[in-house]
Amino acid sequence: MAVPLSSVTPKPRARFILRWYSWLFLAGVIVYGVAWAMHWDDRGVLWVSEGFESPAARQASVWLPDYRAVIDAKVLPGMEKDEASDLSYNPQTKTLFSVMGKNPFLVELNLQGDVLRKMPLNGWNNPEGVTVMENGLMAIVDERKHTLTMVKVDASTQQLNMADFTTYDLGPSKDQNKAFEGVTWDKRNQQVVLGEERPPALFTWKSDGSTLTGDKQKVASNELDMRNLSALAIDPRTGHLLVLSADSHLLLELDEKGKQVSFMTLLGGFNGLQRTIPRAEGVTLDEDGTLYMVSEPNLFYRFEKQK
Repeated sequence: MAVPLSSVTPKPRARFILRWYSWLFLAGVIVYGVAWAMHWDDRGVLWVSEGFESPAARQASVWLPDYRAVIDAKVLPGMEKDEASDLSYNPQTKTLFSVMGKNPFLVELNLQGDVLRKMPLNGWNNPEGVTVMENGLMAIVDERKHTLTMVKVDASTQQLNMADFTTYDLGPSKDQNKAFEGVTWDKRNQQVVLGEERPPALFTWKSDGSTLTGDKQKVASNELDMRNLSALAIDPRTGHLLVLSADSHLLLELDEKGKQVSFMTLLGGFNGLQRTIPRAEGVTLDEDGTLYMVSEPNLFYRFEKQK
């Protein structure tokens, strides 16, 4: 006798398999979403291409995979509420300079991340970028005011007043609240390189190291596959550009033609980091290739290349 179809019930195993496939599909969607957000697909392609680079090509670049943290998340005392926003190396003084964005001031550090002095920035609203220029000059970018100011800093400087220095208008940005944040001095090409936070974009502005000439020029690039741009640095040995992204937890190396060369992830467990850098906002290199970084709110990092 035939059993009516209405009386046939799905087997438990079939229901289990259906649920298993549903969970697998959901997990796949989540992994893909995270990978897309973090640009792991792009990093995967670059990681594979890194493996084919010759020893000579690696030697001619910064080659970020070889760096390891030797100072990991050192606290800058008394700056928990100030938000470290950028970092630049001064080859004349052999010290580092960082700007604090929330409570505007310039701080000088030694190469071990010890605080040497603090200099209030009077007239600045939200300083997010700093770079050492020529003859004791520095350029400070105010993201909220859309300005770049050339300031003079020497051993006797105790504070800086914006009204005392030349200020340049950087003009409007596509997102006024996520405007110019990165800045670095490109001595080889006699230009300032500027970085817009979101969407990430690069600009150059010709300079003799003391003044800016002409107007800024946008750099055509499809190599900035990152969620935001936090800071820039030029390697004085190779001329390569380092681009930092806090949201992508990524430091990217571009050659002089703007092509991706290498990268370093800023997640815990990689490159000697015990924990993920919470929000990397500043990066710089010295003439020996030692790499320095600051993160909000007040953390300092030093990376050295393993021989």
